[in-house]
Amino acid sequence: MYHTSPLLHFAEDELQLIALLFMAVVYALKIRWILHFPAGGDRQAPGNARVDGPTGAKRSLLSIAMPWAMGSTRQHPFLYAQFVIFHLGVAVSIIMSFIIPYAPGLIRNSVLVIMLQALFALAALVGVIRLIRRLSDIYMRSISSPDDYFSMLLLVVWLAVSAFAAPNSRETGEGALLAYFFITAFFLIYVPFSKISHYIYYPFARWYLGRTLGHRGVYPLVKGA
Repeated sequence: MYHTSPLLHFAEDELQLIALLFMAVVYALKIRWILHFPAGGDRQAPGNARVDGPTGAKRSLLSIAMPWAMGSTRQHPFLYAQFVIFHLGVAVSIIMSFIIPYAPGLIRNSVLVIMLQALFALAALVGVIRLIRRLSDIYMRSISSPDDYFSMLLLVVWLAVSAFAAPNSRETGEGALLAYFFITAFFLIYVPFSKISHYIYYPFARWYLGRTLGHRGVYPLVKGA
């Protein structure tokens, strides 16, 4: 039986735990800071009785999964498909960073491994497309910072490495797994200070916006209104 080297054991266990704890502390401080600011009150008179604040808030929060509800995604389905593939690849890779060290048997099936590799490769390709778009589009370029480019490049590299690490084959060498876990640890530590951490602000912003517009009676739109 092949035994994991001390370096790989550290990378997939202690290092990941340290990185996760660090990220959790930073996010806890961020959320605590956000909650210091009281949400604005609804100063407008209530609107349509069929649409209220809580309904608008829930609808706004779930709008990310309803591309037909927003003009930006309804008119650009290809961009929305890129969004789904890219974020699905990132989410699955994060989950895989827990499966490999603690439940490797879950991804021993060769068909599943090929599916994971295909997803990571496709997500990395989408990342390259998004990076090229950010560089070539004058409007995207004007609102981009060095962090935008570095974060996207980091994610592309990480997703590509994830494809090589998915087989979890230690017998043929630990290079791919070492690269995967060290990049994952760096990713976890860097993310709270980058724009990637926008997902922390998303639920607060969407809930507040939807609640406010729902109170006004203008969101979500009611057919026939």
